[in-house]
Amino acid sequence: MKTQTLNAAILAALTSLCGFAATGSAAEPHPWQLGLQEAATPVKHAMDSFHDLLTVIIVAIVIFVAGLLAWVALRFNAKKNAVPSTTSHHTVLEIAWTVIPVIILIVIAVPSFKLLYQAERVPEAEMTIKVTGRQWYWDYEYPDHGNIAFSSYMIQESELKPGQKRLLEVDNRVILPVGTTVRVLVTAGDVIHSWAVPSFGVKKDAVPGRANETWLRIEKEGVYYGQCSEICGVNHAFMPIAVEAVSKEAFNQWVEKAKTAYGTPDTKRDVAEAQSSEVASSGAVQ
Repeated sequence: MKTQTLNAAILAALTSLCGFAATGSAAEPHPWQLGLQEAATPVKHAMDSFHDLLTVIIVAIVIFVAGLLAWVALRFNAKKNAVPSTTSHHTVLEIAWTVIPVIILIVIAVPSFKLLYQAERVPEAEMTIKVTGRQWYWDYEYPDHGNIAFSSYMIQESELKPGQKRLLEVDNRVILPVGTTVRVLVTAGDVIHSWAVPSFGVKKDAVPGRANETWLRIEKEGVYYGQCSEICGVNHAFMPIAVEAVSKEAFNQWVEKAKTAYGTPDTKRDVAEAQSSEVASSGAVQ
């Protein structure tokens, strides 16, 4: 236990010294922020752990190489070694500088493969959303909830309300429930886009004629922002992503309202019929 605590303290100190400690809220980047946005999904937690491991390894290598160079420069300069050594081979050193890098690569490879597997293997999903990138906005569909579909455009700077974020706010946010495994199907209708939300650890290319798949499971409520991360034309910088994570109860309430606001004609008709049936039933009871 003491060893784990010591390792955690060393890791935190090294990442802080390197300027990689996570700062700020989970929802958005902040001016002069260093490091990664706070994790909000299991995959992003795994990414942060892998990032911290690499930071420790990189710092250790830099310190070792810098110290070795300084020692060589001071110990083997021309003043102290007027007659240089003629040794051309050293078996132990040659084995060491071959074996040690291999060990380092193995230490990096094992968690790297685990992370890739976790990110790419979509577990059994509780719901699915479809994301379609277009020049220059996003289309969203909820096939499991009455085929709700809507477009999401960036709010122009002249139309921003107090508290809204420039270049990040949209007119229609993606609403998702927390604690739910969501399959995300990503495609495009014109050119290649990329649906990316840093706090989720998600960056999936949207390719015309192809459906790419990823997943997420949001751990806490809040609004999470992202942007298109594939240069897709003149307005590439103006197609943000805003995902609002809510409780399952609030999500179900939103679904009922969204079926009327964004549903297909068949969905809207079904909702109207259901509402009429409820009214008729309540009248009969009275």
